[in-house]
Amino acid sequence: MDRKNAWEKYPQDTRDTIMQFGEAYRQFLSACKTERECTAKFVQMAKDAGFCDIKEIAASGKTLKPGDKVYAVNKGKGLAMFVIGQEPIEQGMNILGAHIDSPRLDLKQNPLYEDTEMAMLDTHYYGGVKKYQWVALPLALHGVFVKKDGTTVPVSIGDQPGDPVFGVSDLLIHLAGEQMEKKASKVIEGENLDLLIGSIPMAKDEKKQDGDDVIKDRVKANILHILEQEFQIGEEDFISAEIEVVPAGEARDYGLDRSMIMGYGHDDRVCAYPSFLAMLDLLEAPRHTGVCLLVDKEEVGSVGATGMKSRFFENMTAEVMQAAGQYSELALRRALAASKVLSSDVSAAFDPNFASVSDKKNTAYFGKGLVFNKFTGSRGKSGSNDANPEYIAHLREILDRNEVSYQTAELGKVDQGGGGTIAFILSEYGMEVIDSGVAVLNMHAPWEIISKVDLYEAYRGYQVFLKEA
Repeated sequence: MDRKNAWEKYPQDTRDTIMQFGEAYRQFLSACKTERECTAKFVQMAKDAGFCDIKEIAASGKTLKPGDKVYAVNKGKGLAMFVIGQEPIEQGMNILGAHIDSPRLDLKQNPLYEDTEMAMLDTHYYGGVKKYQWVALPLALHGVFVKKDGTTVPVSIGDQPGDPVFGVSDLLIHLAGEQMEKKASKVIEGENLDLLIGSIPMAKDEKKQDGDDVIKDRVKANILHILEQEFQIGEEDFISAEIEVVPAGEARDYGLDRSMIMGYGHDDRVCAYPSFLAMLDLLEAPRHTGVCLLVDKEEVGSVGATGMKSRFFENMTAEVMQAAGQYSELALRRALAASKVLSSDVSAAFDPNFASVSDKKNTAYFGKGLVFNKFTGSRGKSGSNDANPEYIAHLREILDRNEVSYQTAELGKVDQGGGGTIAFILSEYGMEVIDSGVAVLNMHAPWEIISKVDLYEAYRGYQVFLKEA
């Protein structure tokens, strides 16, 4: 089945809208490299668009009515947004679910050390990565230190003009004979992904504050002095820090025709961003309550208090139903079971350089629009949500009627591997769920690539879903 290239729908003189949408997303991707930064940005944009914190609504005793807009934040690293629909919530919600965490390196809790007069930070990789891709790159530090008195100190170093950058060193080719004989999974070991951050020693005449001994590890001491001067943090504050190591630099237009964007974190902010904007476009009460759910920890199994496996979404739905005067335990269960979901996550784009891993009849292509994966999982559909054909038929009807470009795909050939999303977790409530999203090249690499027209068609598809599903 041949799907037309979505660019062909837009004559040359009408493509400015796609390019402008892509530019706004490029700027967002450059500025928001962690789940905390994404959440803060989205919350501010939601407030500007008239959304209210559900906690404030609950405290005020206000009753929500159709068209009202509320949001809830999950520990600064996730977000749920609701636009109250005309029908009772018990009749189901239209939910766009995506994740805002991305593969990266995290600092360990005791990361700072000195070796041969070099100051280093010990890391632990997060999510599925090819470790060799993270060496010899300019890297930045983003995150927070939380001090014992509860003070939060935000840190972002490496992405502003004039900032220093950091990196994981690689072995020079001249001495890499043994290294080059190793399997790709062993070329760089996880314990060797340590970050070089400094090499100037503290002056010899400096004394330790608690005595007269000459300072040991003077390069490390100098780094601690800089951290104290610039951020008022000490070494023990690393224990309660959450610092992520991410690629430094802006996302960039990719290709002579500027049809693509290369950047860090497309997986899965390329789905979160159009999902969020589609929610902002609900200026009137939809038939069914619209929801945008942005979660953390998908890359490590959706676990923890900020992952999809937590009760956050269920609890916030109960809060919204209570504020709308519609809550009961049974009504909540009925609302969840009657809901429809697009589990918005990226799909693997066909790569001509690695054609052998894909089934050309059942793969995603750049330029063909929003991607639907009936199932993900691996090999024998293990760990997958397998969407019902009745639901798929309904989506086909509303998307075709609104001339949204879309395609269907599987994540590679049957025996090549696979992957997962949050779909199977939401389906446990009995919801109708299917994976949808944007095709990505270089998935899980420090720099990933997407097509601007696919991003725009995803946005249009999410608009249609919220209003008509």
